[in-house]
Amino acid sequence: MQIRFAFLVILIFSSVAVCQDPVETIRINSDLVDLKVSVLGAPPNAPPPMLQPNDFAVLEDGVPQEIAFFQAADTPFDLVLLLDLSGSNSKNLKMIRNSAKRFVDAARDVDRIALVTFTDQPALYSSFTLDRRKLKKTIDEMDEAIGGTNFWDSMNWVLKDLIPQASGTRRSAIVVMTDGIDNALPEVPGPGSGLPFEGLIESIRNSESIVFPIYLDTEEENVKRHHVPRSAYALAREQLGQMAAVCGTPLYRAARLSDLDAVYTQVVRDLSTVYSIGYQPTNKTLDGKWRSVEVRLMSRSDLFARTKRGYYAKTGS
Repeated sequence: MQIRFAFLVILIFSSVAVCQDPVETIRINSDLVDLKVSVLGAPPNAPPPMLQPNDFAVLEDGVPQEIAFFQAADTPFDLVLLLDLSGSNSKNLKMIRNSAKRFVDAARDVDRIALVTFTDQPALYSSFTLDRRKLKKTIDEMDEAIGGTNFWDSMNWVLKDLIPQASGTRRSAIVVMTDGIDNALPEVPGPGSGLPFEGLIESIRNSESIVFPIYLDTEEENVKRHHVPRSAYALAREQLGQMAAVCGTPLYRAARLSDLDAVYTQVVRDLSTVYSIGYQPTNKTLDGKWRSVEVRLMSRSDLFARTKRGYYAKTGS
C-alpha cells in the first residue's frame, strides 16, 4: 500500500533564524520521508565537510528516527543550466556566454551538465554530458537573445521532459538564471506561458530535482526600454523566492551579469553540501496532523543543517 506524505517547506536561513513565509506542500509516493539537507557554516575557502549517516540525528516531533536512506554530498548530480535569453537580455549575450563557461569550469568533474536556453520556448543545446570542451563549444553557438519569455513553460519542460533522461543513480538539480519575468505576468506584453505559475510550483513539488534560482536584476533597464511595470518585477522576485523555498535552497541574486561568476561559484559550493536523507517515521498514523522535523549535526557545533521543517501526514488521493 502506497502512502503519501505532504511536506511543509519553509526555508531555514540560519541555525537560529527561521523564515516564516506562507507554507508550501509537497507530496511523494512513498512511505519514506525524503529530506534534502544542506550543511552550512564551513569556511568559504575550505573544502566542504564530508559527513556520514552517524553525523546526523533526525527527530520527528522530538522523537529520534532511524535513517533508512543516505546519499553523501559527493554523490554526483545531473545539472541543468537553464539560461534566460529572452528579449530582456538581448544586449547581454556575450556576457551570458562567458558566465556560462565559468559555471562549466566551476562545476565538479563528476557532475554531468545539460544546457538549455529559453525565450518563448525552450531550446536544448546540449544533453547531459561530462565533456566540458563540448559544452563550451556549444555555449559559443547559442543564438542571439530575441523573443518573449515563457519562463514557466520552459522550466516545466525541463522538469517533465529533460530531467527524466537523467541517470537514475544520480541526483538532479536545475540552476536557472533569469529575471523571473514571464509574459503571462499582469501588465507584461505578450501571450506568455500556458501553464500558470501555480502549476509550475506543483511540478517542482512533485519532482525530485532541486531548483537553484538565480535572480538577474534587469529591472531598471527594462522598465524604461520594454515598459515592464515594476510591479511585475516585484511579483517575479516573490515567485522565484517561492521556488527556492519549495526546494529549501537560497534565492541567489546578481545585480549585474558580471556578478554571476561569484554566484555560480557559490551555487556549486552549495551543491557540494547537499545530503539526501530518508527515514520511515515511527508514527504511522495518517491523521493529517503536522509532524515537525529537525536535523541535527552530532559533534559539529561549527556547522548547521538547513532542510524542510516538517510535513502533514496525509493519505494520497
